[in-house]
Amino acid sequence: MNRTDRLYALVEELRAVSPRPRSARWLARRFEVSVRTVERDISALQQSGTPVYAETGRTGGYCLDRSHTLPPVNLTPEEAVAMALALRGMARTPFRHPAASALRKLLAAMRPEDVAVAHDLADRIHLAGDVVPGALPRLGGAALPVGCVLRIGYADRHGAVTARDIEPLGYVGIHEKWYLIAWCRLRESVRIFRADRISTVTPTRETVRPRTLEEVRLDIPHRLRPLTLG
Repeated sequence: MNRTDRLYALVEELRAVSPRPRSARWLARRFEVSVRTVERDISALQQSGTPVYAETGRTGGYCLDRSHTLPPVNLTPEEAVAMALALRGMARTPFRHPAASALRKLLAAMRPEDVAVAHDLADRIHLAGDVVPGALPRLGGAALPVGCVLRIGYADRHGAVTARDIEPLGYVGIHEKWYLIAWCRLRESVRIFRADRISTVTPTRETVRPRTLEEVRLDIPHRLRPLTLG
């Protein structure tokens, strides 16, 4: 379990037993880390605004103030990524840190399995700087239906439209434009499609094993950074 997932799991563990405490030693055994690692994680949660406090004494430990936290919410992975994209545009404002803290609190209230999907989706989106293009295009009812095969109509620079069967892999946002990264069945290789040139999208019934960006060996320039969820 990586640190981000462990932080979410810590919050959910403390929420489940609140107002009873959990000792650092108990949490260390639960998550198979050292007591010192648990103490560092709790400190990070407190600094981010999560209402975790310590109770002293023989039966003491760490407690979560449930009255100041969100219950589990039905925020979908796509909605979490959409919020992260919206907050990315605040990176140069005085509200950058509060915005990041708000996103972390919402993620902490999501189901762990949805958080994992959200992180995978965010890793597939790369941006140039802090400028976020307009809304992500919809591809057959989803922002990025990884593992699905779509049939698109795509116009070249001269306006000629061809039909392509593709497997969506990710997005690149540069200035005002979105570019879809996809495996093209026609070319049998990865291709970049300008989103505003996709004229039609038709989902097929075929599903495939999702490819990763590392697997297709896409050379993404260093100036393009993946979206992060905090």
